[in-house]
Amino acid sequence: MLGCNVMSRLHNWLNCTRMADFLAPLALRFYLAPVFWMAANNKWNPFDENSSLTNTIDWFANPDWGLGLPFPELLAYLAWGTEYFGAIALVLGLAVRLFAIPLMATMVVAAVTVHWQNGWLAIAEPTAQLAKAREILQEHGNYDWLTQNGNFVILNNGIEFATTYFIMLLALFFIGAGKYVSVDHWIANKCKTC
Repeated sequence: MLGCNVMSRLHNWLNCTRMADFLAPLALRFYLAPVFWMAANNKWNPFDENSSLTNTIDWFANPDWGLGLPFPELLAYLAWGTEYFGAIALVLGLAVRLFAIPLMATMVVAAVTVHWQNGWLAIAEPTAQLAKAREILQEHGNYDWLTQNGNFVILNNGIEFATTYFIMLLALFFIGAGKYVSVDHWIANKCKTC
């Protein structure tokens, strides 16, 4: 009986935290938005006259040093648009559940076509190659400056990041943009009163 009482009180206390349940989707949105914004702008920055989607299209098309995908121009524009407008939607909390779908698809394509052959890890484990790179940097570079904010690492480019972003987007797909700090919330409230 005492155990049930304690569990009931704990459950009630935990339920009180639901008044701040908007923080989790807000944090997910604000974490993911710059990831997709930077990915889009690395493909093409429409505000930079020297930027174009040509390099991405070429990389999508070329089977020798790229991905060798069919319809590379269409796919490049779709990937760019999904990431660019998806980032904006995430910040605003606008149509988050809808934007999560193509963003998840982009992560699946990235994981399978780009990262899969590199395994799971995004950052390589310490290897002889990393040790040699450190040695070269220490001898010929300003190693203290290069490592002042962290250790020197080698990108393994595995599926870890794409999978993590997919899972975060999946959570947003199911829970939505969250209360109070999203356009979706205010639209839903307005529609309830109509």
